[in-house]
Order: sequence, then C-alpha cells, then structure tokens
Amino acid sequence: MRLHYLLLLPVCAFLNVQAQTQPWQGKFEPIDNMIAPPNAYRTASGAPGREYWQQRADYKIKASIDEKTNVLSGEETITYHNNSPDDLSYLWLQLEQNVNKKGNPDFGDARGGVSDGMNSRQMQFLTRAIDFPAGYSIKYIKDASGNMLKALVNNTMMKVILNTPLKSGESLTFSLGWSYPITDRSMFSLSREGYEYFPTDDNTIYLIAHWFPRMAVYNDTEGWQNQQFRRLGEFALEFGDYDVEITVPEDHIVAATGELQNSESVLTKTQRQRLDQAKKSFDKPVLIITQEEAAANKRNKSSKTKTWKFHAENVRDFAFASSRKFIWDAQAVKLPTNTVMAMSYFPEEGLPVWAEESTKAIKNALEVYSEATFDYPYPVAISVNTSNIGMEFPMISFNGGRPKDGEMSDRAKQGMIGTIVHEVGHNWFPMIVSSDERKWMWMDEGLNTFIHQRTVEERYPEFSYTTPKSIVPFMSGDKNILRPIMTTSDNELLTQFGNNFYQKPTVGLQMLRESIIGKELFDQAFKEYANRWKYKHPNPGDLFRTLEDATATDLDWFFRGWFFTVDHVDMELSNVKWYKVFEENLNIEDQQKKTSVKIEGKNSAENPQDFSNGPEVITMTDTPDNAYGGFLSRLDETEMRKQLHNKNIYEVTIKNVGGLVMPVTIEWMYTDGTTEIEKLPADIWRLNEYEVTKTFLKDKEVSKVNLDPNFEFADTDATNNSFPKTESQSDFDRFKEKSKK
Repeated sequence: MRLHYLLLLPVCAFLNVQAQTQPWQGKFEPIDNMIAPPNAYRTASGAPGREYWQQRADYKIKASIDEKTNVLSGEETITYHNNSPDDLSYLWLQLEQNVNKKGNPDFGDARGGVSDGMNSRQMQFLTRAIDFPAGYSIKYIKDASGNMLKALVNNTMMKVILNTPLKSGESLTFSLGWSYPITDRSMFSLSREGYEYFPTDDNTIYLIAHWFPRMAVYNDTEGWQNQQFRRLGEFALEFGDYDVEITVPEDHIVAATGELQNSESVLTKTQRQRLDQAKKSFDKPVLIITQEEAAANKRNKSSKTKTWKFHAENVRDFAFASSRKFIWDAQAVKLPTNTVMAMSYFPEEGLPVWAEESTKAIKNALEVYSEATFDYPYPVAISVNTSNIGMEFPMISFNGGRPKDGEMSDRAKQGMIGTIVHEVGHNWFPMIVSSDERKWMWMDEGLNTFIHQRTVEERYPEFSYTTPKSIVPFMSGDKNILRPIMTTSDNELLTQFGNNFYQKPTVGLQMLRESIIGKELFDQAFKEYANRWKYKHPNPGDLFRTLEDATATDLDWFFRGWFFTVDHVDMELSNVKWYKVFEENLNIEDQQKKTSVKIEGKNSAENPQDFSNGPEVITMTDTPDNAYGGFLSRLDETEMRKQLHNKNIYEVTIKNVGGLVMPVTIEWMYTDGTTEIEKLPADIWRLNEYEVTKTFLKDKEVSKVNLDPNFEFADTDATNNSFPKTESQSDFDRFKEKSKK
C-alpha cells in the first residue's frame, strides 16, 4: 500500500491543478437513470430482447363518401391479436375525428390572440364563429357472434369493454359501424386531413386520413398508449394487414395505401395499358390519367358510384385521396431487392411543376433512404398534391406546393420538392421503424429530417439544406422558454417544435456522422438501428444504446447535453501562449527576438493579446532520479533537447461558455501562409467541464488560431473563437465603408 500511495501522489497533484472551480455537473455521467432500464424485452445493446412482443391488428373496411353531404360512412372488422403476456379485459381505440368537435382547442391562438386588423380566417381559427359538425357517430360495436359490446368514449379515445377477457396469446374479432362529417381543411390551422374545395370548377379533393376507429398501441413500456390526440403529437399504431373497399363517385380517381386489386373495374383498358407501361418505365413517368381525361371528369360529374379495392400488408395505417380532378402519373424505381411504383396525383392547378418534379422527388427519396437504411419494402409510393401541408401515411403522402398561373419561384419549388422528399421519407420513420409520435415527435421527425436533408444535399446540391449553423439562432434563444428535445410532443410550443423536433435532432445526427463518430461507422450504426427496429416500436433509449453499441463510442455525454438540456455550444479561445525552450548555445537576445509577424496590440507576459511580443523563453531542466519513482530506465535528455530545438510550444486555453461539451477543432494558421486542422475529442472536458488547457508542439510559427473553422458544432458565438481576437466591425464602421463606395 505504501508503494501505491507514493506512486499516486504526483498524479493526484496534477489532477488538483486541473480541477474545475465551478460546480460539477456530471456531463460525462451515464444516462442510465434518464432512460428505461434494459430488460428481457429491450436489451442493454439497444436491440429487441428475446422476449420482445407487440400486438397486431388486421382490418377489413368498407367505406363510402357522400359527395353531396361530405359525410364518410364505414363498417370495419378488426381482428386483434394479443401477443402480450397479459390478459386484457378491455381495448382502447383511437377516435381522432373527435378532435374536430367544438370545444377541443385548435392552434388559432398559438401565435397570439385577438389583435386589431386580423383577417377573417385568423378570427375563425380563434373563435370558430362559423360552426360545423364534426366527430364520430358510432352506430354499433359487436363481437364475432353479433353480441353488442359496451363502449365508453373519452374525447378522442374509446374504451371497448369485452364480454370475456382476451387471454394472452389469443385473438378476437369484432366489428364497428360509424360515420362522420368530413371537415373543410381551410377552416382549421394545421389541418392534416379533410377536403379542399375548388370554387372555380365546383369540385373537391378529399384527403381521407385518421378516418376509421383504430387500435391504440399496447406495449411493454406503458401498457395502453391512450393519450388524447391534441393535434400536435400524432400517432402510435399497431401493424396489420388491410383489405379496404372505397365507394366514391364513378368519375373519381382514388390514390391509397396498398395495391389496387380491381383495376379492370375502375380503370379503362387504355389506362390499364398505361399502368403496365409505367411498370417498365425507369427513366421517366408515364401518364395514367391525362389532363384531358381529368378535365372531362370535372365536366361530367357522374351521379353513379364505383368501388375501389385495395390490399396492404404489414402497415400501421391506411389513408386515401379521392377526386375527379386528379391527373395521375407513375414510374418504376429499381431498388436492389424491390421494384417500386412511384406515383403522383395532382389537379391541373399543379401543372407544370408537379408533372416535372413530384415523381422524380419520390424516386430520389426512395433511392437515398433505401441506401441509408433498408430497401423500401412496399409496392407503391404516392405523392398527392394539396394545399398548405405535408402529411405522411404508409405508401401515400399529401404534399403542398402549387404554381401560380403556372409559375413558381425557386424558393417555392425547393419547398415543394423538400416536402415531397420529407413525407415520402416518413415511410421509414415512423411508418416502418414505428416510434411513438404521440410521445416523442423528434424520433420520427428528427430522424426523417436527417435523411431528408441528406437526400437534398446529394440529389439537389443547388438547394439550401440544414447544417449546424442552421440551429444557432434557436439555441441562442431565451432559456426560460426553450425545452429539451426530450420533451413530449404536446408540451412543446408551436413556435418552437420545428426547431426542437426537426432541426435540432437533425443537426445532432449530422455532428455525430460528420465530426464525432465518422461517416462510415455512423452509417453502419444508423442502418443497424433501422434494421433492428423495422416493423417494431423503438423508444429513445433503444436508439441511444444502439448508436453506442454499434460504434464502440461513449456518447452519453452527447445524448445528455444535446437531447436532455437546453445548453448551447459556445467555446471561447480565451488565451494562447507561445513558448520556446532555452538553449545554452544561443545568447538570450537571440532567443527572445521578435517574430517576423508584428501585430498591433497591448501585450503582457501573463495575458498576451497577440504574438507580437514573440515567444516566452522557458528553461527545461534535467529530470531528477526521484521523479522516476521505481522506474530504472531514463529519458535520453540529449535527444529530448534535440527534438525541441527551434520548435514552438503553444499552450491553448479554451473555455466552455455555453455549457454544452463538444469536441474541439483547431485551425492553425502559420506565418508562411499554410494552415493545419487538429481535432480534440470531447473527452478533454472530462476532468474540467468549464475550462481546458492543452499544449501543442509545432515546427512553424503561428500567426493565428481559430476554433471550429468549418462550423461543425453549432457554436453560437464565433466572435470569441480566434486568437488574436478578430474585432467585429461596428454598424457605424460598416456605414462609413459603405458611404465611401
């Protein structure tokens, strides 16, 4: 023990010198106490466990749209499979349409209340002065034997009480009849579904989503996920197979989740031939419904009906769009393991841009996302044009963006294409990697936006896209109102959820990929996460653990700071000291001569402002024997001095002003005009979370030092990143310079 104590003394003395003087915040402590502990269902590696289970719900639905009354009616049969270890005496179903009933809050006052001069639509959002019917009428709920089942409705959730408990490992079948008035999308703020009316030709596009009573998730982490639907936090859903029959006016065209089963009944022979041609067209879209055919449908307005039949396997939801206004094109996309039909449906108001760009954008998304995760597994991917929104469902998405008089600005076109890429990308997150949107919006929006931005960068390099600099204004905001990413969906401000749930997770993943882990290793880990959890229900902890498990990188410090706090990155290069070792064969005047670069400034030996005073000469002594402790070998003092001959030693002090620890990238600018980039891992902050001092040996003399020169880490204040400090130009100085021109 005595020997160990003697050997540890010098180490302890060193650590005392480095110790921080402010309170320790445990920035590198594990996040085990912040996420659910591993168990037999979810392992410590982030993978599903040997006893992982999830429920399943299969649906058979018959629905019809009454175009005169705008009422959607339906009957459905649900087969629910209880794969849990629990017996269930009741079931919870989601009734999202009830959120449109008066009394449920809209987002009308999210950006402020009543003000003078506000327009009528804003006032409608606030007051719902024009009232309209909304919500479900449940006609019946019966078990497989035709016996009535009791149900209790609590706003957007319905509890179905079973006559006999559903045992673990068993399944049951029950049926429902229902109807609801389809709402006018223009009457809501942030409306995701409903109808869009076109007064010029007295026609409608129906976007039918969140439309049938559907099973809530029952899982191993919280039992029933039966939180109310409050519009912002979206959905948690079970996978299943769907057989859906949709009855609409005869001249309507229907786009839907799944594969069309009765094309011979709803399409002409010519249209079927075009569809067959599209299945072999890999370079450009083929029109299935032409502009002329859509125009004829609009004029005729048939009073007859026809039924479209669709089948979808292993999806967590079903949506469709219906209109006589639709133009329809399609193109085949070849993936390594699958050929997908990319399809676009749009009214003539979308021409010419939608015909030029929509299906192309689907193709680009399918290819990049498949490469980054796993091949798109479904037979079709559809983009439907609508106004104002982008909204995703399995195999189909509703996407805004329209030209005006056939023209569209570059910015608007970028927004339209980006929306299509983003919503198609949601097929992976959360439609297949099925996270809980109602609880953790960032797990679907953030991960999806990350690959969406990668798609834009690779396929549309002329477009603007998210980088770490994009999030700086948000992270520089008022800490009193900022929330961490790990905030549940409905508790975020509407004015902030875009930054917090989309952009900030995206930037975090970009930093992990580009600057912390490295592209190749990160890409393998991200793909591992996607494949582990496809068709399953991951939680945040499963993502965090997988990224660590698949990279052999301790990332708890990153997850803790980036996801669980509102700290920001602000690294200050507070000081750089320049030294040279005293050499006996040179006189003191030569050793202290100034550098060839002269920078004006007030210097002191303790706090230099620049390098104009030259290096400080330090004396290096031989190591005494007692400093080696029990070691018998000795440094070669002569060789040591030889290696330091005429070398420059720079001591760099960096302060963590923002509170968020990050790796440090240093740019060295030398007096000969060359530069060098050096990277230090985040581990340098382990012993002192507020300030670190590092020493560097350089052959060349340095003229300037910069932190984060390529803006990799979202540093909120670049003015303190340089030594000598770069003075920011005042507004008055900029005005004077401008006046001289």
